[in-house]
Amino acid sequence: MRASRGAALLLVLWLVLLLSGLVAGYALTARVESLQGNGAARALVAREAARAGVEYATSRLLAADPARRWAVDGRPYRFDLDGTPVQVSLRDEAAKIDLNQASDVLLRDFFVVLGEPRDAAGRLAAAIVDWRDPDHLGQPAGSAEDADYAAAGLAWGAKDAPFETVAELEQVLGMRPALYARAAEHLTVYSGRAAPDAEFADGVVRAAMGLPEKTGPIAPDAPALSGSGTYSIDSRARLTDGRSARLSVVLRLGSSGLPGSTYTTLCWQADGAAK
Repeated sequence: MRASRGAALLLVLWLVLLLSGLVAGYALTARVESLQGNGAARALVAREAARAGVEYATSRLLAADPARRWAVDGRPYRFDLDGTPVQVSLRDEAAKIDLNQASDVLLRDFFVVLGEPRDAAGRLAAAIVDWRDPDHLGQPAGSAEDADYAAAGLAWGAKDAPFETVAELEQVLGMRPALYARAAEHLTVYSGRAAPDAEFADGVVRAAMGLPEKTGPIAPDAPALSGSGTYSIDSRARLTDGRSARLSVVLRLGSSGLPGSTYTTLCWQADGAAK
């Protein structure tokens, strides 16, 4: 009788231990899910704050009062959105080098400014021209047609058509990831101009054009000049807990055809991921 009571007590203790383990596991799971949910919610707050930065910048571009319009020369604008700091900068796409229109000389000089040796910069500029032109004739500075891609062990050849996105540049023969990372912000496919608008261009583009850099920093309250109507907007939001979000958008002012729309989106990148 005493032995059976001891066995029953041991069984009860094991059941209590098992139930305690189940409760602890459930509590831990609930805690983890709560933290994940809170993290996702905070990340959403950051993303929406960055989105608000894009919309607010657009409203300032469309302001009827010229004194309220934001400049499109890359100067940063900062504002607080319900406790979340947001930084926005705008640049006219006409101030960038158009991959479909720029001459091989401008492209070469651009890569030289970025630190490429002149011969290598010339070959890369030629490869860009071979990528976009419809013929199968290699450029004098260096051919980059289908046979040259095959010889380099690449599974693709020259597109023989215009660039649709700046990101296509990564596929051009001779382009390296590190060089692309330095070049991308200065390039566009939306301006349709053979030469950038020097008035809005940054120091890198002006140097590629053979122009001196503008002296001194741009004053935040300097008057905004009218641009081409196609702009890139970079909006960054950072919460107090360290979470952040970034949106890089290229838009053209004017209705997209949807009721109430004030701009047409040409490119939308969230934290570096194109959409």
